[in-house]
Amino acid sequence: MTGDAAMTGADAAASCLFCKIVRGEIPAKRAYEDELVLAFHDIRPVAPVHVLVIPKAHVASLAECGAEHAAVLGRMLGVAPRLARELGATDGFRTIVNTGRDGRQEVYHLHMHVIGGRDTGPMIVRT
Repeated sequence: MTGDAAMTGADAAASCLFCKIVRGEIPAKRAYEDELVLAFHDIRPVAPVHVLVIPKAHVASLAECGAEHAAVLGRMLGVAPRLARELGATDGFRTIVNTGRDGRQEVYHLHMHVIGGRDTGPMIVRT
């Protein structure tokens, strides 16, 4: 868990890696942007297509979302298929939202991975 998980409000947004990308303080290869969301290429891709779709406003995780986030969550899901197709995932793709410690969330700014361009393998390994 990064320090951002314990911070709230302006402090979290000021130090958040993804907020810095939104503000242009850290470079990223942008794939899509509108008033609500930003999509950019993952710096450690696991497949030929691997972009992150994030809300521009700081939301630490999906666990913090409520009805007031419906528009941004809908936009995130709505842009995923178009991005996947445009970037070359023409035979399907996977969306992943890691949430919290047990969900293995690494950056505490809500983000959705859009992954495709090849078979993405099994889902969660069952034990």
